[in-house]
Order: sequence, then structure tokens, then C-alpha cells
Amino acid sequence: MAKVLQLLRMKDFQMSFMRLYGRVLAQIGEQWRLAVVLALANVALAIAQFAEPVLFGRIIDQLALAQAAARLPTFAELRPLAGAWVGFAIFTIVAGVLVALYADRLSHQRRLIVMSRFFDHVLSLPMAFHATTHSGRLLKVMLEGADGMFNLWLSFFRQNCASLTAMVVLLPMTMFLNWRLGGVLLLLVILFGILTGYVVRRTEALQLRVQHYHSELAEHASDALGNIAVIQSFTRTGAEARALRFISRDLLEAQMPVLSWWAMASVATRAASTLSMLAIFALGVWLHIRGQASIGAIVTFMNFAGLLIGRLEQVVGFFNVLMAQAPKLRDFFTALDTEPAIVDRPDSINPGRLVGAVKFSRVGFTYDKRRSAVHELSFEVQPGQTIALVGATGSGKSTAMNLLYRAFDPETGTISIDGRDIRDIKLASLRANIGVVFQEPMLFARSLEENLRIGKPNASVAELTLALERAQASEFVGRQADGLATQVSERGRSLSGGERQRLAIARALLKDPPIMIFDEATSALDAHTEQQLQLALDAATAGRTTFVIAHRLATIRNADRILVFDAGQVVESGSFDELVAMDGVFARLARAQFMTTA
Repeated sequence: MAKVLQLLRMKDFQMSFMRLYGRVLAQIGEQWRLAVVLALANVALAIAQFAEPVLFGRIIDQLALAQAAARLPTFAELRPLAGAWVGFAIFTIVAGVLVALYADRLSHQRRLIVMSRFFDHVLSLPMAFHATTHSGRLLKVMLEGADGMFNLWLSFFRQNCASLTAMVVLLPMTMFLNWRLGGVLLLLVILFGILTGYVVRRTEALQLRVQHYHSELAEHASDALGNIAVIQSFTRTGAEARALRFISRDLLEAQMPVLSWWAMASVATRAASTLSMLAIFALGVWLHIRGQASIGAIVTFMNFAGLLIGRLEQVVGFFNVLMAQAPKLRDFFTALDTEPAIVDRPDSINPGRLVGAVKFSRVGFTYDKRRSAVHELSFEVQPGQTIALVGATGSGKSTAMNLLYRAFDPETGTISIDGRDIRDIKLASLRANIGVVFQEPMLFARSLEENLRIGKPNASVAELTLALERAQASEFVGRQADGLATQVSERGRSLSGGERQRLAIARALLKDPPIMIFDEATSALDAHTEQQLQLALDAATAGRTTFVIAHRLATIRNADRILVFDAGQVVESGSFDELVAMDGVFARLARAQFMTTA
């Protein structure tokens, strides 16, 4: 995934800021009505804040007129303006509290929903995607992307919407009050826009480099923590810590120029704002002397300048945050836009429980488009047969089984079950009919019972007990202080290799599928347990179509048929004794493995 993301960035710095920001806002989804209400409330707040300086200036003018007439102003003259001013101030306070409250609620809700959708989407992506994507990087993309959207939603509905309204809509209206003083404010906004655009262009590529180091940091830490036993046994603690510090140093060096540019932008904005206030005051006094601006107008525009300074600082902060979040959001949307390669055809069906007749017809598949993993692979299996797949590493055994349960789809040829192309069967239905026991058990950091129920969530206690007995796992589960409620550590490290494998076998048996695949399922078991388990599996797989990928040939003596793989094709087929008599590839494997030591 990292290489894919880097290529996309180099091709087109991904998305423009506004398009990216638009995609973030679009994730509001079904809560768009609340979002619209919050946006309108922000517009109302901007109008109210715009009205306050105008009313204050009018009050000043009333006082100045009364003073010029050598009289005291009456309360009746000031009451309408003062009342309106107080009313707008109260509205601003109340509306501001409500906007902040509901903006918080909306942002928190959408963050969790978006994170859940991303997680669901990634789980549906093919093994080819996950094979090239580091899990630590993917977790970082999900968390940082959702957090980035949360921050942008919150800032938009709390302040940025009102800021943009004030600058885009209300600021030009100041020209109607006094075009000369309004022109100074518009000039400030134009200069600010030029400055911000310049900083964005200078820092965009720099921020991408920062994000690269952030991802590298997460990937390295995840690798180290996931292989802590190796690190400690090989005394790599210091080396790994140093490597992390080197990445942190590179990250800081990449971050500093970005921070410097935005610090300069912040200082320049503050300086421009201060100069604008001085310019408005000086110009206002000059216009007042010439009779072209009242004292109230000067006060109004000074307040406008103060209000505008606050809005500009908010916008600077927004662009700063967006710059920092943009690479994270782009990574998030890149993963979200990745289409699953394995999908249901429009006319696919759910056939229910299958019988288990399997047929490979001239199947071809490559991982890298250069070297074939399987080529012109053809064989047929009758329901209930036990088929062993043997051959050297890389000969295509596991690839063939991966194609059977559609971890990948063949590039040529077809695979059928019960006479139906597996691509015409709904993916969920196909996989419900196939149980897989992987060479690596792949347990979750959950209880023993939760790990088992992955095979069948609604299994009864009797079914759990039977599955454990068949997998020769009852004894070790019974030794656990909390029984099935015992918590398994990350990746099952609290269990021995044999215990993990037996639990994985019980999980598959609990699923009760018509087709079973055992990928070196007994490789982590001792000889005694393996012998016991073999007898149990013979009984448990009776009546099922069973595929056994094995390197230990003694475990497949009773297979109905053995398929010998070489270079992605079946080169020999027959029973154990028949293949030994043929004195071919299988016979050589058998002699090398155990016949010479018998």
C-alpha cells in the first residue's frame, strides 16, 4: 500500500484542498440535515457579529450628534439601537453554545461511523491488498484519517463556516457602509489570500514527506512490538530503539520547515492585521476631517478590523490543520477508494449447503504477472473424498486452495463446485461451505470461547465440547483456570504452538462445512498428539470433501488420492502406494523424508 500511495502522490498530489475538504464534509452522510442546520446557524452568527459593530457605531454617532447640538442624548433615542445591540449579543452567546454542543455531537458520531465503515471496507479487500499493506500502517491510516475528519468537522461547524461567511459574503457589504474604509479590509483579505496560497504551495510537498516518516514510524514500532520475542532473544532492544530514534530525528527535520513556514504566515497575518487597523484609524480620521466619515463609522470599521483579524487567524489555523491532515486524509480516501477485486457477480446465487464435488479446469494464476503460480491446473474431486496435495515449497499447492475459497480469482480457466462456477456463487455462501485450517493458527486476543465461536457464533455448549474433543483440545482447555472464558493473548502467544493449532482445528470443525482445507494443520503438533488428532480428523472429516496440504507424508497415507504438484501443475496422481510404485517425484520425496530412516 505504501508504494501505491507514493505513486499516487507523485502523479497528482492527490486531491486539491477544496476537493479534499469537500470529501470530508460529504462524509457527514445521512446526518446532512443537522449539518445544514449548523451551517445556517453559523451564517446567522456571522450576520449577528457583523451587526454588532454597525449598531455600536450608530450609537456613537447618536451620542456625537447630541454633543454637537450641545444637549444630552435621550434614552428614547438610544433604546432601539441599544436594544438591538443587546439582542444580537444575546443571540450570539446562545447560538454559539448550541452550535458548539451539536457540532461536538455530530463530529464524535461521524468519527466513529466513518472509522467503522473504513474497517468494514478494508476487511473486504482481497488478500493481495493485505499482502502488500503493513497492518500497522493500515491501522494508523484508519485512526489518523478518522481523527483528522473529526477535527475538520468540529472546526468547520464551530468557526470556519462563520469565518468564510464573514469574509466571502459580509465583508464586501462593508463597501456599502463606506467604500474607502471597506477597501482597506478587502485589501487585507486579498493580501492574506496571496500569502496563504504561497505558503500552501511551499509546504504541500514538505508535509507529504512528514507523513511518510509518520507512517514509517508506525510501521517500525508495530513490527518491533509484534516480534518482541525475537528482539529480546537476539538482544536487539537497543538497536530497535536507536532505529526508532533515527526515524524520529528524520521526522523532526522534515517537520521543522513546515512549522517555520506556518509560523511566518501567522506572524505576517498578525502584522498585516495590525497595520490594517492603523490604516483604518488614520484613513478614518482623515475622512472625518473631510466630512466623509463619521466617528461612528470609524468605530464600526475598527471593530470590523478586530473581528476580521480573529476570522483571519481562524482561517490561518484552518489551513494549517488542513495542511497537516491532508496527507492522512488522502491515505484514508485512497484506501477507501480501493475496490475489492473479489466481488459477487450480479447474478450470483446462494445455493445453500453444497455437496462438495470440486473441479479445476485448466486454471491459471500469477501473483506478479510474470511467473505462473499455477498453470493449466486440472483435477476433479468427488464428494467425500480426502485429497492430499504435496510438493516442494512454491509448487502451487496453497495457491490452488486459495483459489478454491476465492482469496484470489483465476486469470484463466474455471473452478466449479457441484457443477457450478464458484464465481456464480455468492462469496459469503461459498466461504460458509468451506472450512480452512491455516498453517499459522491466527488466533484473536479474545477468550477461547470467542475464538471458537468465529466458526459458528450460535453454537451450543454441546457443539463446542464436541469440536474440542474431535480436535484433541478438551484436555488443555480443561487445564485453564477459567476454562473457555480464558483470555488468549495477542496472536495466541499465551498458548503453545500445538494448543493454538488444535484450537484452530476445533474452530473449523465447529463450522461444520461440506468442504475442509487443512494447510499443514498438524505441523505444530508432537508425534503423539498428531497420531491422536489424525484418528479424530478421520472421523470428523468423514462425508466431507477434504483437502490436506502436507509436507509430512506419513500423515497422508490414508488419503483417497494424492496430487503431486510441481511448477504449478499436477504431475502425479494416485494413492500413496501407487505413487511409491511409480518411482517418480513422490517416491523421491518419500524416500528423502522417512523411508531411508525407517
